Parts: sequence; C-alpha cells; structure tokens
Amino acid sequence: MDTIEMTAEELRRLQEELGELESSGRAGIAARIKTAREWGDLKENGEYHAAKEAQAHLETRILRLREQVRAAVVVEAASSGDAVRHGATVEVTDLGAGATQSFRIVSPNEARPREGLISSSSPVAQALLGHGLGDEVEIPIPAGVRRLRIEAIR
Repeated sequence: MDTIEMTAEELRRLQEELGELESSGRAGIAARIKTAREWGDLKENGEYHAAKEAQAHLETRILRLREQVRAAVVVEAASSGDAVRHGATVEVTDLGAGATQSFRIVSPNEARPREGLISSSSPVAQALLGHGLGDEVEIPIPAGVRRLRIEAIR
C-alpha cells in the first residue's frame, strides 16, 4: 500500500476506531466465544461458529485499519477554492448528461459516495485533483469517457 492522504481529523477518527476495536471489540468477541464454548459440543454449536466468524471479521478490520494508519500522510484540508485538493467540496457538471453534482474528496476510509463523500483514490477524484475552476477533465469509464467541468470549489 502506498500512502493515503487524509486530514488530521480523519486520521484521529481512524485511530479511535482502531483503539475501540482492539480493546472493547476484542473483549466482546472473546466473551461471546467463552459463553458459546460453555454450551457444549463445538461441532454443532452455531453460536460458537458465528462468534469465531465475527472474530475473523474483526481481526481483518483491525489489520486494514493498521495498514491505513501506517500509510497515512496528513494533509491540510482544502481552504481555498483555487484548485481541487483533498478535503475540497467540488461542484461539477457532467458535460454528457448536463447534470450537476457536488461531492467532497475524503480519504478512502471516510468515503460514502451516496452521501457525496468520494475517495481521494477514486478515478473521479484522481482526475479532478490539482485542476481549477472551469477546467474540464476526462475520466475513462467502460462505456467510453466521462467529461466533467469544475463549476465551484469550496
């Protein structure tokens, strides 16, 4: 994994989640496994198998969060509207569809596209980063090329 740009606030939230999962998350899973073991035969104990599966998911999440924290490079959130940077809210017009949409560029861990938060590693964000007001960018998509014009940067 290369570096992941994120604001200090995004890194703090990531570290808080990691700390929570490593402490109370692990303790909760351990309690579930202990209780399920007390119920007898582990071969046919659905609760035990569910708890072990939850433990595997938790450990995978912890590993991913650790990787992201290690790869984190703290950047200042965009404060001026001269160029698209991490943390900027960008309003664009899709030149093919004529539709306007707005989204904020955040770290991959914070991305929630349906809420208008797109990952800085997404093709759209990668195409927009560094460009200014009025610039047109092209994004390759399976059906061809999507062209966007930057209308506002906040």
